Amino acid sequence: MESLSVVIITLNEEKNIGRCLDSVKDIADEIIVIDSFSTDQTQKICDSYGATFIQKEWLGYVETKNFAIQQSSFNLILSLDADESLTDKLKNSVKLVKDNRNKDGYILNRLTNYCGQWIYHSGWYPDKKLRLFDKTKGGWHGVDIHEFVKMGKDTKVGKLDGDLLHYSYYSISQHIRQAFTFSEISANSFYKQGKKVGLATVLLAPVFRFFRDYILKLGMLDGYYGFVICKISAHATFLKYVMLRDLWKKHNA
Repeated sequence: MESLSVVIITLNEEKNIGRCLDSVKDIADEIIVIDSFSTDQTQKICDSYGATFIQKEWLGYVETKNFAIQQSSFNLILSLDADESLTDKLKNSVKLVKDNRNKDGYILNRLTNYCGQWIYHSGWYPDKKLRLFDKTKGGWHGVDIHEFVKMGKDTKVGKLDGDLLHYSYYSISQHIRQAFTFSEISANSFYKQGKKVGLATVLLAPVFRFFRDYILKLGMLDGYYGFVICKISAHATFLKYVMLRDLWKKHNA
């Protein structure tokens, strides 16, 4: 049986981290938590599960997650966020990989809980993520909030049964605040990459985003919260592009 390192990044996650750790305690051969100096009970909870708790200044999503991998003892990595946990079916899938791994990486479906409701449409499911992988064959890439695991050349990737449960937002106001923050981060990333958008994109992209998520991706079937999610996503698209245009105006005045 192959040994598994579970790596998690945290910052004031006392509300979520216990659930996350509880879901992996039976399959992890070690748990590494990289914490950006939490001031709540995060460390106490992690200590109670026997996790290796390392405090490190925030380096950004990609750098911090790669730093976490570097602290692991084993090649097989399961990389999680503190607000995620595994279903029993997904845990069994991971156990099968440990018993007989025949791929370099594995994709899984992430199912999001929004204000107490599971969201099966709205462009949120299946939210495919590559989270179980051989660290000698892949690692985290991308920029800011758009990080992803990239596997090396000629690697083999499979698919796991079961869902990764994502407890994203406990209130609509929390979603709105994060949408604003993520829009600002995305705008800055695009600016650094030299990307520009015209007025037509500012006007039409949010409309298309709502139509895609609510109509084409059946957000209407998620009821009231489906409408809220699609509306906030569309507005976040609008904010991202107007912030990007504002950056270009400020720096090229």
